[in-house]
Amino acid sequence: MSGYLTLRASPAGEVAAVVGPRLLAGIATGPGLVEHRSLWPAPRLLDATQLLALLEEVTVHGRGGAGFPFGRKLRAAVESGRRRTVVVNAAEGEPASAKDCVLLEAVPHLVLDGAEAVARALDVPVVDVVVGHDRPAARHALDVALAERGGSDVELEVHVSRTPFIGGQEQAVLELLEGRDNLPVTAWAPAAVSGVRGRPTLLSNAETFAQVAALLALGPAAYAELGIPGEPGTTLLTVAGDGPHGAVLEVPYGVPLARVLEYCGYDPASAVLLGGYHGTWLPAGGAARLPVSRRGLAAAGLTLGAGVVLPLDPHTCPVSVTAGVAAYLAVMSAGRCGPCRHGLPALAEAVTGLADGDGPAATRRVRELAGLVRGRGACAHPDGTVRLVRSMLDAFPSEVGAHEAGVCTVI
Repeated sequence: MSGYLTLRASPAGEVAAVVGPRLLAGIATGPGLVEHRSLWPAPRLLDATQLLALLEEVTVHGRGGAGFPFGRKLRAAVESGRRRTVVVNAAEGEPASAKDCVLLEAVPHLVLDGAEAVARALDVPVVDVVVGHDRPAARHALDVALAERGGSDVELEVHVSRTPFIGGQEQAVLELLEGRDNLPVTAWAPAAVSGVRGRPTLLSNAETFAQVAALLALGPAAYAELGIPGEPGTTLLTVAGDGPHGAVLEVPYGVPLARVLEYCGYDPASAVLLGGYHGTWLPAGGAARLPVSRRGLAAAGLTLGAGVVLPLDPHTCPVSVTAGVAAYLAVMSAGRCGPCRHGLPALAEAVTGLADGDGPAATRRVRELAGLVRGRGACAHPDGTVRLVRSMLDAFPSEVGAHEAGVCTVI
């Protein structure tokens, strides 16, 4: 992890994209197609059976929030026997994430190589690419890259999200592509089974398609040279991406999380919010025992989510931070169901009351509302908010107790 390129890829400000071992290896040479082809050959032409075999030999986990194996999505789409759709989701509504935008700005052709290869394998003539409405630099870079590629046999159509935060959620993206409000709805089947206009839809984020392109170029053995058994390859992390000095870096799976923090200039013993605003808190000192691994983190009740790592400054109160994020999430809801319209504002108010020192009753109210909201929303937004709030209560019991007593231990 050395060298970097500064990009304006985050609503919070500039993000330093660090030269990485694979996807981000060429960011210093420029985003152009000529420079890209000097590092990455054009993808091999594979049919659906060949691509499936490759993805089942080397598992590529999705680099979005769920980390679902890309090969399983592909198999579901293939076995449907129906006309299919391919969607690159680079809407990236999470304010603390900038990795997909960095890819589109710095190495757009790697993302497009992966998307076109998948589309050809599925005999899909058009790929839909969704970019965030608040990421104009990424949209401009994508337009330039598409113009460079010229007469491809796969057409790429660019769409712009219209809704902050929740606009990048899978069902919200599908709604956008069908001409409706860019808001999540209740899903009765995964997109790979029934997506755009009822077709099986292979929808993944930009990094996942870049990883597929890397696998096609390198082959299974070389691709698996980085990473750990069961989790081959690398992953992109956005560290401190909701502040003015965020960084996107690429690390092989298995690298200690504490090393990532230290490399970015943070105390490796810092408390950390993992996974973004719908993520989970890791208390101070916890990073020392954890690797960058979806399985390893899941065993500890944690998640990387979309690869977001938010270190907590030692002079910043986690209870106050959680109250601020909960208030933001309450505003960012679709407002289409009771938990979003009433539950999240009430929960945010209760967490704010706890931060303001309203006593043990505030904590009881927080727990009560969290229990009422969880599992009752039309989408995952209420559950994500509850996850954040509950993890704060679990990770910082002494700080919560201090606030119950009307004081804050962080000065």
